[in-house]
Amino acid sequence: MRKNKSAALRKPDILESYYQVLIQEGLEGTSISKIASRIGIHPSLIIHYFKNKENLKIELVDLLIEKYESPSMINFDHIEDDEEHFDSLISMIFSLQWSRTVDPSVHFGFYYLSLRNEKILERFRVMFKWLRDYLREKLVYFNAKGVINVKDEKKAADYIVTLMEGLEIHNQFLADGKPFEDFAQVAQKALVSALKNGEF
Repeated sequence: MRKNKSAALRKPDILESYYQVLIQEGLEGTSISKIASRIGIHPSLIIHYFKNKENLKIELVDLLIEKYESPSMINFDHIEDDEEHFDSLISMIFSLQWSRTVDPSVHFGFYYLSLRNEKILERFRVMFKWLRDYLREKLVYFNAKGVINVKDEKKAADYIVTLMEGLEIHNQFLADGKPFEDFAQVAQKALVSALKNGEF
């Protein structure tokens, strides 16, 4: 029992160390020895807890998904005014804060791995489906309240998720040094117009 408790306490530290090493070193430069060195443990302890590097990757993906699904980030149900509620939600999901919930280098690094690893791919599918379904539910609500005018909430939610993911692509390759927020605000304004004017 004590051994299991110790593992439960130690594993989050190891996963956070893995995450930080990935940010600094990238997928190609990360090793179990570097992860262990960062928190001052022997590499064999990581193998003891996770058995192999594959399990370590899978558990880190699960931890990153938990970061995205944190209700504190996108829960605005305490806002009574429906227009304000809608504006707050859309502003958050188009913000730099939301986009950097997980460091882009790690997010897209694991996206790359998902193209070759069925377990990681399935977790990404679950994560994006969760976000799409969450947004669909919110759009149904805002539609009923007359805040927006949407015929197909699922299609609109798919579009939002796709647009959100594309913001990092734009920031990396097309922004010409301009702040993330510049294009994000343009995209957000266009989306809100489409949602309110029945374009979905």
